[in-house]
Amino acid sequence: MAGNTSSPGATVVSRAMAVLGAFDERHRRLGLSELARRADLPLATTHRIVGELVAHGALARAGTGEYVVGRRIWSLGLLAPVQTGVREVASPFLNDLYAATLATVHLAVREGDQVLYLDRISGQRSVPVVSTVGSRLPLHSTGVGKVLLAHAPDTVQADVLARLHRITPYTITQPARLREQLQRVLADDYATTVEEMTLGACSVAVPVRRADREVVAALGIVVPSLKRDRSRLVAALQVAAHGIGRSLTGPSGRG
Repeated sequence: MAGNTSSPGATVVSRAMAVLGAFDERHRRLGLSELARRADLPLATTHRIVGELVAHGALARAGTGEYVVGRRIWSLGLLAPVQTGVREVASPFLNDLYAATLATVHLAVREGDQVLYLDRISGQRSVPVVSTVGSRLPLHSTGVGKVLLAHAPDTVQADVLARLHRITPYTITQPARLREQLQRVLADDYATTVEEMTLGACSVAVPVRRADREVVAALGIVVPSLKRDRSRLVAALQVAAHGIGRSLTGPSGRG
């Protein structure tokens, strides 16, 4: 919720941003009334702003009459440095990983206390997952999230550990147990999950580092089980992550 945007002093830009901010991972389609409520704006004001956003391609109207984020917002999002840098460099490595495993491959970064998925490659033989490019998921229940959480500042870790919630019967919600796992991630340099985000899906992920050893992203693979292929998958991920990190600081000047 935007909050306070219905006040007389709110600018046109702030109101438009409130409307756009009403959309999130769980609210991809919104009717006009719900948009007004979530943006904390009068219905008439919302109607006018939505009309202008649709005209400029920032929003689009679905066949159901609900509104969705338009292609123009997506196109602009691709210009963000985190997209054009890490995502562009990582793309060939993700394709190589997918070709070798036929499993869902993820590239993600931390945004606040959530995982932001920059890229995903999957196919018909891949395990179904809930992530999509541009989506945000909890740090504590995903492989890439655990990697990023393990390398996050203490304040971020404390905040996440204080608000653990269950997604599947296997999601870890005990702070002490998760903290132990995060310590293991730092020691082993990879993280795993076992049906903690989606039933029937296990994941393994590794950090992506620049030359200065700063962790800038996480690279992960989702498979039905890790019982047999964990070592092979970790090795493949680490080779790809090293290649991405080296490319980020190479002659191209990216990063």
